[in-house]
Amino acid sequence: MKACMSAHFVSRTLRKLGFEPRIIPAVYVKPFNKGQKNDYNDAEVIAEAALRPNLKTVSEKTQEQLDLQALHRVRSRLVSRRTATMNQIRAFLLERGITVRKSVAALRNSLEAILNNRSDELSLRMRKLILGLQQDWVWLDKRIDMTTSEIKELSTSEESC
Repeated sequence: MKACMSAHFVSRTLRKLGFEPRIIPAVYVKPFNKGQKNDYNDAEVIAEAALRPNLKTVSEKTQEQLDLQALHRVRSRLVSRRTATMNQIRAFLLERGITVRKSVAALRNSLEAILNNRSDELSLRMRKLILGLQQDWVWLDKRIDMTTSEIKELSTSEESC
């Protein structure tokens, strides 16, 4: 079968039923593609790719490996959202003539002072909006820390890590 999101689950299920499934990376199947993507054409190109004698397959991932991969993906998304939130705060401040250096520490250290001391440049509505974004940022920091701790904990208990 071609590697996709459910390939590892399907592979484990088929193995329990007595089959010997092989997961083929999509990059090895693509050259055999003959037309529109549909189930029939997909099955045909997978069968043709599987006939190649030196075909490299993907090893089946365990549930634990998929869980760890999911943790990494969630952490990556949270970090991206935190970066976007901080950039939005920085942009709102810049629109009002307030510049903050491009570092987490610089924004974290100066934000409270800016909100308290620059009321002539920031309306009450904008201060509330930025405070809300700061709360989002703090929440994202906590989620990132929790996810990182879980990854570290798994890395010490798993042999393959």
